[in-house]
Amino acid sequence: MTRNTKFFLLLNISIIITGLVFLWFGLKSPSSPSFISPSPYPGAEVTNLSKVKDNDVQAATQGVMGEKAVVGKVVDGDTIDLEDGRVVRLVGIDTPETVDPKRPVGCFGKEASNETKGLLTGKVVILQKDISETDKYKRLLRYIYLPLENGSTLFVNDYLVREGFAKVYTYPPDTKFDEQFKAAEKQAREGRRGLWGKC
Repeated sequence: MTRNTKFFLLLNISIIITGLVFLWFGLKSPSSPSFISPSPYPGAEVTNLSKVKDNDVQAATQGVMGEKAVVGKVVDGDTIDLEDGRVVRLVGIDTPETVDPKRPVGCFGKEASNETKGLLTGKVVILQKDISETDKYKRLLRYIYLPLENGSTLFVNDYLVREGFAKVYTYPPDTKFDEQFKAAEKQAREGRRGLWGKC
């Protein structure tokens, strides 16, 4: 075997091994999302909600699995329209009503809607599915994560409950974060945050 042949043989073996390593780690999917925030309730402590820059998105979302999408507009506190026309209902939470013509505007509804608008309008977000694809109104059911400029990721569903803009809304089978949301609601209620202090 010549020196060149040995070199090419070793080179091919190393390329194959490298390819297998990339394939292995690329196919592995975590059983639950990993988060960048060190908080026991990821994304609960928000210090910077200014506009997300495109070059920050990849770094901020590398630990959260899901589909990237751009929010076109916010319908109300727990429902958003994506730029591509799809409608998303945030899973596991319920904000006071603001847009149903058959019902009056709920106490703290405008505040909840304005908070979600301020957080998400025009932003790139990560959508994560639980079990169900859509609800009876054909809205996507998703957990929403917002990449922040500081490199952390805000778990929006949790944040809205924890800050008193929403209540827990358990609707099986989509209950992956049910216990976390209940703990967040207890914290908001005890601290009389948002609707718990106003309504």
